[in-house]
Amino acid sequence: MPAIAKRKNDPEGLKKRILAGALATFAEFGLQGARMEQIADHAGTTKRMVVYHFTNKENLYMAVLEQVYQAIRQHETQLNLAELPPRLAMQKLAEASFDYHISHPDFMRLVCSENLMRGRFICQSARIKALNQSALNVLEAILTRGKAAGVFNHNVDTIDVHRLISSICTHNVSNRYTFNTLFGNDESEQQNIARNRQLVVDATLRYLQPVDKS
Repeated sequence: MPAIAKRKNDPEGLKKRILAGALATFAEFGLQGARMEQIADHAGTTKRMVVYHFTNKENLYMAVLEQVYQAIRQHETQLNLAELPPRLAMQKLAEASFDYHISHPDFMRLVCSENLMRGRFICQSARIKALNQSALNVLEAILTRGKAAGVFNHNVDTIDVHRLISSICTHNVSNRYTFNTLFGNDESEQQNIARNRQLVVDATLRYLQPVDKS
């Protein structure tokens, strides 16, 4: 009985459960297809409590969108890459990004859903724009050190490197079923994942290779 009472009087815990339930529901059904009742069921609460904390489905969707972007940006900033040589730091960043996308498929589904809506909600969030600056900051710090050491091309742009890494990581999750059906071979799923993980590293480091002017 005390445990039940504690759960009922834990508004922050309830909000976390609602956000987790909303992420799963939005990832599966999109904003339009998701129902507040489904989200409440996921969270082990009632629709009334979901509305109490987030007012409406659109506000809840925005809160989930902000949460998932905050999570991936925190993951990147906590990698502690500053002490590593630039090439190794870039390798670790590419691998960590790939692993994050693989292990957080609901994040990828939510991003795909937001793109289907042409960025309708993400463009309204100043918080997400601010959060995502850290992705460029982490990358810029590695590139600056690599250019100074002469191991990276001085002409590469930070956002292009981010786009390159993101594109392979994203494609591996978002196009997994269609691409593997059309172009798959006899590799196991783990072999395919390992191949793509190495691809993001190789593609990034080769793109950053200094131009030979000899």
